[in-house]
Amino acid sequence: MAEVTEVRALTGVALDAALDDVARLRIAVFRAWPYLYDGDLDYERKYLQAYRNSDRAIVVGAFDGDRLIGASTGMPLADHADDFGAAFEGTGLTLEEVFYCAESVLLPEYRGHGVGHRFFDLREGHARALGFAKCAFCGVQRPADHPLKPESYRPLDAFWRARGYEKLPGAVAHFSWKDLDQDHETDKPLQFWLREL
Repeated sequence: MAEVTEVRALTGVALDAALDDVARLRIAVFRAWPYLYDGDLDYERKYLQAYRNSDRAIVVGAFDGDRLIGASTGMPLADHADDFGAAFEGTGLTLEEVFYCAESVLLPEYRGHGVGHRFFDLREGHARALGFAKCAFCGVQRPADHPLKPESYRPLDAFWRARGYEKLPGAVAHFSWKDLDQDHETDKPLQFWLREL
């Protein structure tokens, strides 16, 4: 079993230096169910530019020695206003009061040793230090009968609920990407989950 030697917060110059490795991890990990993402490095670099542009962003890195083997990102939700504004209409929440815990990606051989909890601990701590009282993230929703769903798949709902998150009714974002088994991008719904810090 591979071993994680360190999990630490990266901001500023350290965050910037890690983003290409984060891009590669996103492409590798999100190929699996439920994302099935057929990603490319150019798109990833453009997507991750928002983290370079926000002085309140964080990347939590998981390392095996000097090698980044997992990462989790976060920033104020208002910095993603163009992407998520519509999803929060009618929720009674403003984007300015929510810290967004974006992706968590960890290579499979390093899972099951508490890294997911450390990802949330450090991002939530960063959010509190910035003065936020709410954290949210979103997860893709796939049909239960999707032909590429593995029989062994276990949703993360129980893990998220144990961390204090609950689905935020009516808060669904929509993003398009190309699935591995498709030749064009299609729209996917992503359900928001929220907790009070």
